[in-house]
Amino acid sequence: MSIVVVGDALLDVDLVGTASRLTPDAPVPVVEDVERRERPGGAALAAVIAARSGADVVLVTPLGDDDGARRLRALLAGRVRLIEIPATSATPVKQRIRVGDHSVARLDTGGSAATFGALPAAAATAIGSAAAVLVADYGRGTTSAADVRAALSAARGPVVWDPHPRGADPVPSTRLVTPNGAEAARVAGPDITGDGLAAVGARAQALIARWGVGAVAVTLGSRGALLSYGEGAPMVVPAVRVTGGDPCGAGDSFAAAVTVALAGGAVTGEAVTAAVAAAGAFVARGGATAWDAVPDSPTAPAPGVDALLDRVRAAGGTVVATGGCFDLLHAGHVATLRAARGLGDCLVVCINSDDSVRRLKGPTRPLVTATDRARVLEALEFVDAVVVFDEDTPSAVLDQLRPDVWAKGGDYAGADLPEAAVLQSWGGQAVVLPYLDGHSTTALVARSRV
Repeated sequence: MSIVVVGDALLDVDLVGTASRLTPDAPVPVVEDVERRERPGGAALAAVIAARSGADVVLVTPLGDDDGARRLRALLAGRVRLIEIPATSATPVKQRIRVGDHSVARLDTGGSAATFGALPAAAATAIGSAAAVLVADYGRGTTSAADVRAALSAARGPVVWDPHPRGADPVPSTRLVTPNGAEAARVAGPDITGDGLAAVGARAQALIARWGVGAVAVTLGSRGALLSYGEGAPMVVPAVRVTGGDPCGAGDSFAAAVTVALAGGAVTGEAVTAAVAAAGAFVARGGATAWDAVPDSPTAPAPGVDALLDRVRAAGGTVVATGGCFDLLHAGHVATLRAARGLGDCLVVCINSDDSVRRLKGPTRPLVTATDRARVLEALEFVDAVVVFDEDTPSAVLDQLRPDVWAKGGDYAGADLPEAAVLQSWGGQAVVLPYLDGHSTTALVARSRV
């Protein structure tokens, strides 16, 4: 599956240090012990994110012969195929000065507009034959070039357009445009006021009428996304709660994920739903700062879980964990989970993967996939995080989480919990909670077959 990303590549740099004092001449922090971290930015970041899905990704972008361009080529080597539009302008470099996880300032160099030549024939061919095309517009003029627009208009696959306030309007054949809330408000104009769903939906309709595109998905950060086709009720896709994380690059992640989904044959609504989930996971993993991180193993706690545990422990709180298959969530589960949450300051639920459930319960189980079981559990107000493990017991994932308390339902009363020894190794305690009699998934399944 081939995906082409067209747009403006940037070089992003994080200058990360520590700060414990202010300068004597102004109330600003002195940042010391600075570490320089470089990564692809703009269209280059979107291309790398798309490539992580396993797709064959081609990046079409203006690049010159300056130091920023050379460093950017090195970062992209082996990750995406690069077709360069010859440029004489400097590569834009955006440097964030950060203290820990917080940005102090940003320094931009390279100018706001690119100077470049004609679109290479190889780029036009790649755009025309791609399974899907993502336009990552960062307002430097690439999307305004007549030959670029002609190639995009002739694309056979769906075109996704991630716009910029200084960029060009999408070509009318675009399947989906993905502005964020501020961009949609700026383009739609001051006549539509407010930030509620009604206002966002009205702006999306106005943008579809203005651009003549197929659909608009307005991304709303932690609120998810609103998808409109220009008529009828819009579809709203809420985002899963993310604890911590760096939101830098979330828009690129959303645009890349929706393009990958469309290339794979998903309809627009399915693609937007998948992209909201992907953007949330991207932020939880650390955002753009973790662009080259190795994907987590199935039993490793998600980065969002790590941030949750760090926060609770820093405040001197108690971490509670519980586990099970949770194949059909019933009143007994709810009672146990609520009681477990009452033992501490956060509750992490460890659930068996689908393969693990099959080994424990037989080939007819699970009735519900691990993805859906996790979604249901995460929706409960007394569940703070869910972790999926692939082993027959949660001992390995508990060794990584190291909770203060491991709680199980009362049907284990009087029995030796196999996890108790693991908990004791770091001073944790395994406990049994009161059990709501007469409730079990196995009994529910048996009754449904009578």
